[in-house]
Amino acid sequence: MANKIETQDASVAINSSAEKFYNFFKYNMSDVVKVFPAAFTGIELLEGEEGNVGCVKQWNYIIGGIPMTAKLKTEEIDDTGKSITWGVIEGDLLLLYKSFKGILNASEGSVEWRIEYERATLTTPPPELYLPVAVTTTTLVDAYLLIN
Repeated sequence: MANKIETQDASVAINSSAEKFYNFFKYNMSDVVKVFPAAFTGIELLEGEEGNVGCVKQWNYIIGGIPMTAKLKTEEIDDTGKSITWGVIEGDLLLLYKSFKGILNASEGSVEWRIEYERATLTTPPPELYLPVAVTTTTLVDAYLLIN
């Protein structure tokens, strides 16, 4: 399975507008620390500007009870399709995966998440803990946007 891009997908219903949800992740993604502090302990802008391709952020998060770090670069932004692609360029994930990307696509009534990854070895497990975090984050951000 190494040297093969694999994917995992999840769809989550939302009540906030697709535009508002998309813009949260485009311009205010660092606020996810306020929305879901049990999973995200810090997000710092390192390079570039919020909402632009090339923006690099350092993420500190907890998954499966383990503190982790990841440096993410915004690779693609599609305002028309309300889609953003982030790629991991440094951090704990790259100890297990040759590549790791997260893709958000917001539409009216739902959000689609896709994880694309390439295992470093045949024995590397799939990243099964990440989509549940994305689903919970979506639910919490949606609730946050409805009251803010």
